[in-house]
Amino acid sequence: MNTQVPAPAFDPKQFLRVEEFETAAYARMTKMASDYFRSGAWDEHTLRWNVEAWQAIRIFHRAMIDVSQRSTATTLLGSRSAFPFIIAPAALHKLACPEGELATARAASRRSVPLILSSLSSTGVEEVCRAAKDVDVWMQLYIGKERSHVLDLAARAQEAGCTALVLTVDAPVWGVRERDIRNGFCLPAEIEVVNLMRSGRAGDVHAAKGGLSGHSGAGIAEAFGWTIDASLSWKDLDWLVSKQSLPIMVKGICRSDDAERAVDAGARGVLVSNHGGRQLDGAPATADSLEAVADAVRDRACVIVDGGIRRGTDVLRALALGAHGASAARPILWGLGAGGEEGVHRVLELLQNEFDLAMALAGCASLSEITADLLVG
Repeated sequence: MNTQVPAPAFDPKQFLRVEEFETAAYARMTKMASDYFRSGAWDEHTLRWNVEAWQAIRIFHRAMIDVSQRSTATTLLGSRSAFPFIIAPAALHKLACPEGELATARAASRRSVPLILSSLSSTGVEEVCRAAKDVDVWMQLYIGKERSHVLDLAARAQEAGCTALVLTVDAPVWGVRERDIRNGFCLPAEIEVVNLMRSGRAGDVHAAKGGLSGHSGAGIAEAFGWTIDASLSWKDLDWLVSKQSLPIMVKGICRSDDAERAVDAGARGVLVSNHGGRQLDGAPATADSLEAVADAVRDRACVIVDGGIRRGTDVLRALALGAHGASAARPILWGLGAGGEEGVHRVLELLQNEFDLAMALAGCASLSEITADLLVG
């Protein structure tokens, strides 16, 4: 007689806040995978500050405002979104769920939220663009040692249907994530970093497969060191702008002067980011960097912020500080790990519903009414 009790069906409605997905997701993953997603650099100060800085911002709500009719819809760098949010790039979604980025893309399409696909994704850009259907996909990339591969990937992304490129500039070298080193991080043999496969070149398939030629499990720096270049400089942004036609957003900005230089070089947007606290530990929380960057370039370029976004109120705070939109990766991975496509769908639903309610409670009937005076008593 079979006495095994079947596992209960995943019920996304049981989750009432985004952070409730975290425990459920990591319980389903291997320690290597969960530590890879949760880790920050060194002592993980910046990782913690990202969340704490949003929580510390008070919202001085307006009273007696008619908010019976509200709209959260917006456009970010030409991409329509149901609310001021775009899914941030994160590598290797298949470590969280076998369907990986396809499940994320399907959920994003159902919620009318665009997404940024990591160049280190475990699903090819072509498949992701097909799965996304009704929303735009932006392609994140690094400028590595082989500049020709950068242009190959940019052209491949454009052909697949991507509408923008997101150039990450805060990783001239990889930050030290001690959890990954202790765990001997390496990819399972069944997972491939398919966007890094460069057909026709010896050793290329090896470099993108779980085995990784010469990889001993010493962490992300060893696994993907060839994808970045310590000689990266502003002339490389000039070069990328001149060599392809997609609009470019520069990701990894925390200073107003760098934001101005990026826009002067032809970037159409900047993403205020510290790589989720995974690069320079001690970098400021993005909530602390945002206002100066937005003041410098928001009238000339799209400004988005990521890092520590956990509630719809954080999205409201981001707009009040001058951003056009917000972004997050870990909450999406938590939803994916806990419940696949339905988990991601619920995370996006919670964030949008919270943002809409926060608008009403703050006395804002439209996005244009989310202004800096909300943060001043």
